[in-house]
Amino acid sequence: MRSITKKRTKAYFIDLAISTAVTAGIEYFLRKKVKNEAVHVLVTPTLVMWSLEYAQLRTSGQTIGYKTMGLALKNEDGSQPTPNQIIKRMAYRDTLSTLDYFKSRKSFEEQDGAILPHDQVSGTVVREV
Repeated sequence: MRSITKKRTKAYFIDLAISTAVTAGIEYFLRKKVKNEAVHVLVTPTLVMWSLEYAQLRTSGQTIGYKTMGLALKNEDGSQPTPNQIIKRMAYRDTLSTLDYFKSRKSFEEQDGAILPHDQVSGTVVREV
């Protein structure tokens, strides 16, 4: 695994830990109002993770995990990603990205982990800062 890929993995787990803590706090209050367990298992964690990630990427181009690992999300031309790119990137990452990665793993490894399937679809790249 390449250096950027390792850093991206660690950054994702940092962001996941933060999201899990925030989700636990929200669910404490939400459980009293919503009795459907599917909402607590599927909807709330996804909504919290996407909201936190969107807000952070929109304001600075980095999540807390990316800042910690010294990474930044940019457009291919070096500018900040647009809201549509961020949403497209998150949706694709959480749905089809893994399948694309395993289908053509070598092509993504040639780019040293800077561009993964969800980056390719959204037109973004992760760079070290």
